[in-house]
Formats: sequence, structure tokens, C-alpha cells
Amino acid sequence: MQSMLRLSLLSLSLFATPLFAQKSYPPTFKDARVETYRKVDSTELKLWIFGESDPKSPKPAIVFFFGGGWSGGTPEQFESQARYFAKRGMIAITADYRVKSRHGVQVVECVKDAKAAIAWVRENAQRLGIDPNKIAASGGSAGGHLAAATGTISGLGSDERPNAMILFNPAATLAPIAGWEPSGEGDLSVKRFGVEAQVISPAHHIGAHTPPTLILHGKKDTTVPYDSVVAFESVMKKAERPCKLVGYEGEGHGFFNERKREAHAKTLAEADAFLVDLGWLKK
Repeated sequence: MQSMLRLSLLSLSLFATPLFAQKSYPPTFKDARVETYRKVDSTELKLWIFGESDPKSPKPAIVFFFGGGWSGGTPEQFESQARYFAKRGMIAITADYRVKSRHGVQVVECVKDAKAAIAWVRENAQRLGIDPNKIAASGGSAGGHLAAATGTISGLGSDERPNAMILFNPAATLAPIAGWEPSGEGDLSVKRFGVEAQVISPAHHIGAHTPPTLILHGKKDTTVPYDSVVAFESVMKKAERPCKLVGYEGEGHGFFNERKREAHAKTLAEADAFLVDLGWLKK
């Protein structure tokens, strides 16, 4: 079991590298509505909203958080997924948050931003034509960590939680768990995270409050090893929380991105089916 849960520091060190910087920042979306969900000092954090809103007929919503090792990246990463789910009848949102390269922040500040985004969406649900009981959090890699944090971790500004989570290659386990011990500090340090790793490790905060979760993960991921999400799934099962882990043979980190068309399509189909099973979308 210990070897099954092992998460190498080498892999975590790669996590500091922005893996999804191929798109532009700040993003420009011609047909998306943009709103500010949080102001921190002089920084305005924005959301880009896709889909037709009708306050008289509220729709389910999904909020995407980009990857990039909490250091870089852009909300543009999940544009294709947002457009897909908008066409499927949802309100789809891609969110900005503070990162190290642009704002000099530690990871705990990224978590605070993500939690604030979910709280803002629920607070403004009626105006945006969103069903407040059908809000999903989603994201990839570091963004997957943030989405998972919104559904697991209490405090840090808000206890509003999503009603479902769809996680792509998420960094869901950031601290020792079930017998796994790191061999040194590396990227698990307080200097990087701003708090002890366990404080912002989603796997350590799973409980009755954690919503149904879908995890889509490449089995050959060397950045966020597959065994780390197996550990997350195991804790979810012990807590009797719905969790489906789909592993993709031969796929590495970021396999879900648009540039890998076949894998991109498969993960979209899996996410769609998950929302259909929840009763949020029609077949």
C-alpha cells in the first residue's frame, strides 16, 4: 500500500513549472461576459462566462480553474471545455486567480481565490441564471487542486462548496497519507504553500460535505502520479462519498488539453456522462 501511495518529490518539483503556458494571458474571449469576483489590493480577479442566461430558467453551472503549478497559466486553458458545456445548456465559467509569477503569492492564496470564486457564483446565481444547487468545480493539475480544495477544505475565507467536482490530473494529495512519507521537504514546504501542506491537501479534508467527484487522470502522469489520486479515491470511499476515478492508459500530464484531440474528446464525453448521471444534463 505504501508503494501504491508514494508521491515522489521529483514529481512535485516539476509541479512548480507552468505546464499550460501555451495560451495567452490575459485572455480575450469575444463572446464571453466578464465580471470581477474579487479584489485584492489593486488586483481585480475576473470570471469569463459562457452560455445564455435566463433568470427565469436557471441552469447548472461549471467553474474551471487553469493549471500551471500555481505559478503561471491562463483561464484560456479551459476555453474549449467551457464552450462545450455552454452548448450543452450550462453556464460555463473560466476563472482567473492569483499566481506566483504575476502576483508573488503562495499556494494558500490561490486556494482563497478559488473558494471566493465559488462563493461569488452562488451569491450571484439568480442574476446569472444559475441553479445554486447545481454548481460544479473543475480544473486541471494545480487548477484541479483548487477545484478539489473548494469541495473539501473548510475556512480560508468561505465555506461555500460546489455540488460536484470534475478533476483533470488534480494534485489532490499534498501531504503524507495512509503511511506515505516524503523523503524531504521540497515543494511540500511551508515556504511554497504558505501553510503546512496538510492544511491545503484536499485528500485530508474529505468528509460528509464533499460532493460527488469525477477524476480523469493519465496513468503515466509523472507530474502528479496516478497513485496520488488513487489515495484520494480511497479516502472518498472510506467516507462513503461518491467518487469515480477514470485512468487513461499511456497518458501523461495534461493529456486532456485540446491539442490532444482524441483524449480531449474522451474526457469531455466522460465529464458529460457524469453530469447526465447527476441529472444535470439530458442525454
